[in-house]
Amino acid sequence: MRGMSSAAYTLLELLFVMAITATVASVAVPLTSDAIDAQRTRMAARYFAARIAEARMQAVMRSASVGLKFEPGSPDYRFTSYLDGNHNGVRTADIRSGVDRPLIGAEHIGDNFPAVRFGLMAGLPDVNGAANTGTDGVRIGSARILTMSANGTATAGTLYLHGRRVQCAVRVLGITGRTRVLEYHTGDRKWINR
Repeated sequence: MRGMSSAAYTLLELLFVMAITATVASVAVPLTSDAIDAQRTRMAARYFAARIAEARMQAVMRSASVGLKFEPGSPDYRFTSYLDGNHNGVRTADIRSGVDRPLIGAEHIGDNFPAVRFGLMAGLPDVNGAANTGTDGVRIGSARILTMSANGTATAGTLYLHGRRVQCAVRVLGITGRTRVLEYHTGDRKWINR
């Protein structure tokens, strides 16, 4: 039987291949999980910037203010888009009385982007570089209404969104009503444009 080549593998060879496969898989799964988390968080930030742009467009088209009202909920803020019904701005009292009516129903960011929520991760500086400013992710004033006016201006502020490891921010520029999406890079310890 010397002339026949052996096509069989030894038990040692099979164990070696299985060990290498398990090692590669144990490294690849966390990397893939982190990449998915990072992509999901970035997509959520872009989605929210698009929602703000849509509200701005609606305000200009309708010649009336449109506001995104943020309300604390479980597990995270929910937000609803409202149209100013009496041309005095979107106000909580007018929302309660039905004068400012909803354009789009309430939504949680986690509905479309699981594991993403509003908040600034503990220990990170805000986009202005200030440390210890808290973890609240909705920073647009005490009423928590981001208003886009008919002339294209907006309430200035920053909305922070994070996944498990990635922190993003949507910065609203008041004079122009435009947005900037930023991401915090822990290695460089700074916010960069996305």
